[in-house]
Amino acid sequence: QVQLVESGGGLVQAGGSLRLSCAPSGTIFNSNGMAWYRQAPGKQRELVAAINSGGSTNYADSVKGRFTLYNVKNTIYLQMNSLKPEDTAVYYCNAGDYRGHYYYPHDLWGQGTQVTVSS
Repeated sequence: QVQLVESGGGLVQAGGSLRLSCAPSGTIFNSNGMAWYRQAPGKQRELVAAINSGGSTNYADSVKGRFTLYNVKNTIYLQMNSLKPEDTAVYYCNAGDYRGHYYYPHDLWGQGTQVTVSS
């Protein structure tokens, strides 16, 4: 069974930067995209950014201009700059389909990594 292996995350002060990475442990079939979601305490999981096999990306309005998602050799990286306390959440990697401007998650998730931004 393919797994998504995440790394990165941690504690940072507001205005700081972190980078998350996610790599599949094997080949993922029937999927042309990957994405990062996040879930803060008491809130629903939300899409942060998605990327397809061609490198096209889509971002949540709340992170546009601050976060950058890119793919290098089957590993996706989420570079997070100018972090704010409201970015605090558990971040999850996902494999799915990216069609048009929409991302459709499959049931393949990473284990989650905590990002905490202090004010």
